[in-house]
Amino acid sequence: MSNPILNNKRFFTQEGIIVEEPMTINGTINKIFMLFVCLLAGAGITLYFLFNGNPEFSFGLMLIGLIAGFITVIITSFNIKLAKYTAAPYALCEGFVVGGISAVFENAYQGIVVQAVLSTFAVLFVMLMLYKAKAIQYTNRFAAVLKTCILSIGIVYLIQIIASLFGRGIPGIFEAGLIGIGFSLFVVIVASMALIQDFFFIEEKSGRCVSKDYEWYGAMGLMITLVWLYLEILNLLAKLNSRR
Repeated sequence: MSNPILNNKRFFTQEGIIVEEPMTINGTINKIFMLFVCLLAGAGITLYFLFNGNPEFSFGLMLIGLIAGFITVIITSFNIKLAKYTAAPYALCEGFVVGGISAVFENAYQGIVVQAVLSTFAVLFVMLMLYKAKAIQYTNRFAAVLKTCILSIGIVYLIQIIASLFGRGIPGIFEAGLIGIGFSLFVVIVASMALIQDFFFIEEKSGRCVSKDYEWYGAMGLMITLVWLYLEILNLLAKLNSRR
């Protein structure tokens, strides 16, 4: 599946009959709020040091957050019972990264962070409403197309990273021209569609009476998608602002 946490194979292979209180949608929502608080705390810490004359420390936090966040995702994807221990540290680490990146964009384009945050929550709300109204349904075909799109985006980013090491890059895609804006818009749409996958797994697993550990697992998966969506919206808005 597209989300490394909400993976269908791992969900089914690690399910089992439970005797304690089962996973619920409300419980997962509570966990999402907790992770959001952790993310804000991480962002706040980075911004505190950045605006108090210690940008080097802020950069160090961003680097640590990027590496530690990636490691926690990989570890959790292999054992969902660890999610209750790794979800909060992951959100804190992502906060380090998001806070630093947001500061850079805000310095270049004043007001862009507020726009990106509001846009992210607007997309989240719209996609949730479309999912609940069954206007968009999660099917095997939907999953296959989503996986292909995300894999393609990942390959493009990987090529760009490798090319940048040699002082080169993919022409147009990461610039503020029509091609670059079109690509960013496509990525934002794909990230938005990934929310449907997250909603489906949370709802589907809540109806299976699986372990309450899945609440942290589902919340962490949704947080991954939201962070990705926010950063892509931020990038899109930056390209649009640079054309003014």
